[in-house]
Amino acid sequence: MGYSFPEEVLEHVLSFIDSDSDRNSVSLVCKSWHDIERWCRRRLFVGNCYAVSPAIAIRRFPELRSVSLKGKPHFADFNLVPHEWGGYAYPWIAAFAKAYPWLEELRLKRMVVSDEALELIAKKFKNFRVLVMYSCEGFSTDGLATIAANCRNLKELDLSESEVDDVSGNWLSQFPDSYTSLESLNITSLSSEIRFSALERLVGRCPNLKTLKLSHSVPLDLLPNLLQKAPQLVELGSGLHTKEVHPDLYSKLAGAFSGCKGLKRLCGLRDVVPSYLPTLYPICFGLTSLNLSDAPIQCPELIKLVSQCQNLQRLWVLDYIEDTGLNALAESCKDLRELRVFPSDPFGQEPNVSLTEQGLVSVSAGCPKLHSVLYFCRRMSNVALSTIARNRPNLTRFRLCIIERFRPDYITQEPLDVGFGAIVEHCKDLKRLSLSGLLTDRVFEYIGSHGKKLEMLSLAFAGDSDLGLHHVLSGCKSLRKLEIRDCPFGDKALLANAAKLETMRSLWMSACQVSYRACKLLGQKMPRLNVEVIAEQGHPDSSPDEYPVEKLYIYRTVSGPRSDMPSFVWTMDKNSALRSS
Repeated sequence: MGYSFPEEVLEHVLSFIDSDSDRNSVSLVCKSWHDIERWCRRRLFVGNCYAVSPAIAIRRFPELRSVSLKGKPHFADFNLVPHEWGGYAYPWIAAFAKAYPWLEELRLKRMVVSDEALELIAKKFKNFRVLVMYSCEGFSTDGLATIAANCRNLKELDLSESEVDDVSGNWLSQFPDSYTSLESLNITSLSSEIRFSALERLVGRCPNLKTLKLSHSVPLDLLPNLLQKAPQLVELGSGLHTKEVHPDLYSKLAGAFSGCKGLKRLCGLRDVVPSYLPTLYPICFGLTSLNLSDAPIQCPELIKLVSQCQNLQRLWVLDYIEDTGLNALAESCKDLRELRVFPSDPFGQEPNVSLTEQGLVSVSAGCPKLHSVLYFCRRMSNVALSTIARNRPNLTRFRLCIIERFRPDYITQEPLDVGFGAIVEHCKDLKRLSLSGLLTDRVFEYIGSHGKKLEMLSLAFAGDSDLGLHHVLSGCKSLRKLEIRDCPFGDKALLANAAKLETMRSLWMSACQVSYRACKLLGQKMPRLNVEVIAEQGHPDSSPDEYPVEKLYIYRTVSGPRSDMPSFVWTMDKNSALRSS
């Protein structure tokens, strides 16, 4: 079958296949398809930079143009991964500089990127076009200046949520006057003042600029000039909104927004005041995405704004929207696909807003296309969860964060097992789930029985025993990532389901009941897994083998233990000697 097509025909057919999983399946058909797919693969996604070495990746795919790399585990976003754990981009970039001088795109997430690495990118990749560094660290504006000065074909620069050492705000002036190719610029994570004249010139001479997300150092009164120079914008992230506003500024902003006929996505609005919102009304009808997670807008103003965004597909907002605002959202935005509601005061002992489960129930009933939810609240009930599941069986992502730990059904005082069980039972295509509230092993039995398409599961402060973990590992056939903290899961379920771990990308466990002995056994039993024990308090050998480890990170790999482990990380493998208790 593999020889029934000329190679040129098969290469042409493969050029229409974008899905990474589909490309992987194609490469398994036969040897000839494997070889052809190998040579015509242009994009590579590596979900864990330690799952494969740069040398293996280069040998496997010699003609790449675009690479996406992830470094630290997801729980690094919650400060659960030690700062110097790893995730260094330099070895990858140095290897790519030799093997792929034609590389055009590099997307990095949760990685340590040095200025030296940025200099390699700038000097070695002559046709470099896209640099995305999401939640990265280790670099400064000096490195960005090198990128600006040398990457003449750069189309996208994205620094979303990265920690940047702001040495100087002058780096934007390093873009040459002849540079006009920029299409997307995201500098929201920068904290120091930037040279506005350089930004204004850059925006004005790039006619294809579609995305512009500004840092908080760009004040509101500078926005009208930028909008007038870039009326073609599709996505805008505004800068700082101060309370001291010139009387004529609002009219200038309204006029500038009116000129942006194609604006579809809006974010930012930090410290916005209610009197500013009417300037957005001219663009509301065309908006499909609105991110107000930094905007302390109260419910009445939010209702006025959201009610005019009838084509909205994505909304991120603080809980100031309250149940009343979510009711208005359900009535006005029938095309809504994604909703995220964040807490305005997550550490407060008492609720500061009137947001309950009823707001989410209303949205689930009124927005038939809703498929992705992240919802922070202070109470929930099994009835509400079951209603949401019946209203929206098309949910693919459901993350519920009840702010108080171990919170039961506020009506019956029962665990929330039945409610979450309804979510996984009715939502057949659910791929991502985060649990919270009072939960027993029963909920994991539901998940194992019904979560057949579940790919990512996040757990905290849940379950009664090892049985809960056993239900998940033995039942969730598609599970790729499992994140667990502060759950009573231990050795028995982990060792009994060791083979399952080789089918997953990773397992993270912290503050659980897995012993050092079990970690050593697992490392010896499963050589294709890296079993990393993270012990910041000292070598785990200093405690009895039956003591639980602080943190455990397990991931499959084809390149063995990594060579850049810090002093607080130990890899368990076949050479880990068992110590008698």
